[in-house]
Amino acid sequence: MDPPVSVTSHPRRRLTTSLPLASILIPPKPPPNPNPTTTSPSSAAATATATATSSLRSPVRIEAMSSDDEVREEKELDLSSSDVVTKYKDAADIINMSLCKPKAKIVDICEKGDSYIREQTGNIYKNVKRKIERGVAFPTCVSVNNTVCHFSPLATDEAVLEENDMVKIDMGCHIDGFIAVVAHTHVIHDGAVTGKAADVLAAANTAAEVALRLVRPGKKNKDVTEAIQKVAAAYDCKIVEGVLSHQLKQFVIDGNKVVLSVSNADTKVDDAEFEENEVYAIDIVTSTGEGKPKLLDEKQTTIYKRAVDKNYHLKMKASRFIFSEISQKFPIMPFTARALEEKRARLGLVECMNHELLQPYPVLHEKPGDLVAHIKFTVLLLPSGSQRVTSHSLQELQPTKSIEDNAEIKAWLALGTKTKKKSGGKKKKGKKGDAAEAVPMEEGSNDANKE
Repeated sequence: MDPPVSVTSHPRRRLTTSLPLASILIPPKPPPNPNPTTTSPSSAAATATATATSSLRSPVRIEAMSSDDEVREEKELDLSSSDVVTKYKDAADIINMSLCKPKAKIVDICEKGDSYIREQTGNIYKNVKRKIERGVAFPTCVSVNNTVCHFSPLATDEAVLEENDMVKIDMGCHIDGFIAVVAHTHVIHDGAVTGKAADVLAAANTAAEVALRLVRPGKKNKDVTEAIQKVAAAYDCKIVEGVLSHQLKQFVIDGNKVVLSVSNADTKVDDAEFEENEVYAIDIVTSTGEGKPKLLDEKQTTIYKRAVDKNYHLKMKASRFIFSEISQKFPIMPFTARALEEKRARLGLVECMNHELLQPYPVLHEKPGDLVAHIKFTVLLLPSGSQRVTSHSLQELQPTKSIEDNAEIKAWLALGTKTKKKSGGKKKKGKKGDAAEAVPMEEGSNDANKE
């Protein structure tokens, strides 16, 4: 794995907590396998799990509703600043520690995930001259089995996780507006994951590994779109339509440069080339079904983002109250309706939505019986190469399909993630980081944050 970039402005902190979220959510159980393995679908693709906010939209509304141009008029900060790199990595550290193996009420997991992010972000950057905003960049979502995304229920919801559920955890945090996002899929099951569940997880994992190697300066967004569809097909799965991988910027979770999951006549985006010092949330969602999710119940939608380019004088008092609360607490980042005063929110959100003051993140579903896997990660396009900063280990997978005979996919996976050095005279001996190309990540893909 590429070594981390040297930073000087703020020494990077390794964040710890005496009560990690996992210890709250995992009930007592028999001792685990003393020799657990973390493997990927094949020896060619190592474990790589992880989203911006999640960019999964309803298939009929795919345009990027971005606030790129309105948010900041001053000079843009990017990865050429070591301080920016540090803040992205600090946010990534918190997100990586937040993920856990769930076994509880879904709403409890969502609440504790958000609480953990607020607690940990509040513990750093205390002694700085100016106030630094920090906290939840995307509310914790727990979507189960055929539910694709954005399920973050209200406090009254009684849904719980069951044995053999395929659980997708999606979350994000930010420090000073620099966002790190991640999504991870876990099957509540002891031992190796097998059958279709293993196939769909292996498809997502391998697609994520391929995307990591293709999201690099000089490559095009369409290169990634085409590649991940081929990977999913190799496992007899589909890439889910309507998913966008967005560029991340300071206080912008859905930048205008995007990677489309599936390109067809109804869903197109502008061609774009990846550039050095950019940051992306790479969002991979695979399904054993058709990959064409549907909105079944608008009442399930609880996550919204203020549309900063929209204005309207609301008529209802409850609507004005709620919109004022949103503007004060969540002026830019997505939020959950649980964070609002519940009684007024029920009435006020409707009028806000009717006049497009809020952008909804709908809860989408594949057909009953289908299985959906979700892996999302944050990648920094540094001068030294592409560095993945959010990840979580997969369970052991025993898929029924193999990519061993697929030369194209194996060639993608063999690519390094480090930028090749230009030779300029004699090669210096023994200096760390001077290799022409990194060891392919399949030999150590879980070391994204290792220093």
